[in-house]
Amino acid sequence: MELKQSLSTHLETEKPLRRYGAVEETAWTAEGLGRNQLDIISMAETTMMPEEIELEMAKIQRLREVLVRRESELRFMMDDIQLCNDIMDLKQELQNLVAIPEKEKTKPQKQREDELIQKIHKLVQKRDFLVDDAEVERLRLPSREESRAPT
Repeated sequence: MELKQSLSTHLETEKPLRRYGAVEETAWTAEGLGRNQLDIISMAETTMMPEEIELEMAKIQRLREVLVRRESELRFMMDDIQLCNDIMDLKQELQNLVAIPEKEKTKPQKQREDELIQKIHKLVQKRDFLVDDAEVERLRLPSREESRAPT
């Protein structure tokens, strides 16, 4: 009810309502802008030219590509750091076992030593695959320099 009263009051004033998509309001004025009103994008109610919008979209797309690339790099870095930490922990434990003279080692200690060597070997292989994947990803995505190149 209040909305209807507000609308009718506004209609009675000197300036009519500007409604989106309204038939009565199809001819927008571009006073003072120095641009032809046909060049104005009416859906966005903006004074940007279509070429300006396309340029902005291209900039946003390049920025998105740079951000996706950086996110990918950071994920690989986090995985690499985690693998290196795991390897270092296992190596430290292995060094403690290796420090024990061979004659004094118990059977579980010898088994643990072999187990640690295998785990370290698997983690190193996993890290090698990660580094290879990171290189493939780096080559797949455009570099930052290519992203900045003018189009």
